[in-house]
Amino acid sequence: MTLSRRFLRTAAIAAFAVVATFPAAAETVIIHAGKVLDVPGNPVRGATTITVTDGKIVSLENGHKAAPNRSVRVIDLKDSFVLPGLIDSHVHLTSDTGGIAGQLEGVTLSPAAQAFDAWTNGMKTLNAGFTTVRNLGDGDGAVMALRDAVKDGQVMGPRILDSAASISVSSGHMDGSLGFRDDLRPFFKAEGNTCDGAEDCRRAVRLQVARGADVIKLATTGGVNSRIGAGLGKQMFEDEADAIVATAKLFGKKVAAHAHGADGIRIALEAGVDSIEHGTILDPETIEVFVASGAYYVPTLSTVNGYIERIEANPDAYEPDVRAKIDWRIGITGKSLEVLHPKGVPIAFGTDAGVSKHGRNADEFELLVRFGLTPMEAIEAATVNAADLLGVSDIAGTLEPGKSADIIAVKGDPLADIKVLKSVNFVMARGQVVKQ
Repeated sequence: MTLSRRFLRTAAIAAFAVVATFPAAAETVIIHAGKVLDVPGNPVRGATTITVTDGKIVSLENGHKAAPNRSVRVIDLKDSFVLPGLIDSHVHLTSDTGGIAGQLEGVTLSPAAQAFDAWTNGMKTLNAGFTTVRNLGDGDGAVMALRDAVKDGQVMGPRILDSAASISVSSGHMDGSLGFRDDLRPFFKAEGNTCDGAEDCRRAVRLQVARGADVIKLATTGGVNSRIGAGLGKQMFEDEADAIVATAKLFGKKVAAHAHGADGIRIALEAGVDSIEHGTILDPETIEVFVASGAYYVPTLSTVNGYIERIEANPDAYEPDVRAKIDWRIGITGKSLEVLHPKGVPIAFGTDAGVSKHGRNADEFELLVRFGLTPMEAIEAATVNAADLLGVSDIAGTLEPGKSADIIAVKGDPLADIKVLKSVNFVMARGQVVKQ
């Protein structure tokens, strides 16, 4: 274990102990805000008093109201722009390491060690203003354990929805045995997330549901990071995709589809998935199906930032077959968004953090705006749209009475300069101040 990793692990253990002893959210807190975007997509409010009781928003009133008594805590954000806590619809909390180093980490770190890494990465994410995340891939259950600990108030972290292990066919993008020698493959197959044929794919979904998955993720195409030179086109048959989605829906689970190639995007949409992750290659037929489907598009544009940073630090960070796909991905990033957004396809914010860097989630905003969204639309993608996709609109995505007090603030106006969201100066999660 390197010194830096040992330090982070020790710090995480200490932080667990401290956070676990935090008292419950203050009974009543009032926030004096300068400007408030309470419902992204609606006009910005001026000076506002937000009252929070027992972790929930009670009211938003015009002006700055005095505290009713001395026991009520007042938070002064008069010089700040206040927004709902942000939502990242696509993260991988257990790792912040990519390429060959990430593959090695996956077979050397214990699930317990991965849980500490997940907590560390979750706190980076929370401090960046993202109070809810959807974790799309959790083979060892580390993130599910963290999800439950956060929900129970044992530790601080973002609200987590987790997919358990992502499902693909054998030799598909989520086959964890790729890149390892033949005699080791049975070990990775024991995870049970690969399937072949419709009946076997139903089994794979039921296994993730039994493990406690909030959402099901499948891969209908190849992937940039997977160790197989089969390209990025379709790698799953229609009956397999249909079986996965139908089984997930039977259990009331939404479905996210990793899909790069147009043929794989199309079979996922026709099967009835709720979101397409990446969606890199389009053709006229696929665009037509996408528009008609009503599914969300999660572009994950900032993956390229992680690739570029790692390659600049180490040109050999990735195997040659993966590096070729990375170079292609960097060149094509944003083109699908430029096509789908004007056609009315709903956009939900997602970064693929873990490929990009945790805590740098807000870099995605700048790319969304560069490739066609207005700043308001980019914020909607990370609040009301993402909340709808994740099925948490009743508690998150806006600042309204009865909802969870997930509140952030920035200096400056993100509607004038979206980059200010990279510097969040206040974070409240479920009524508890995390950063001020």
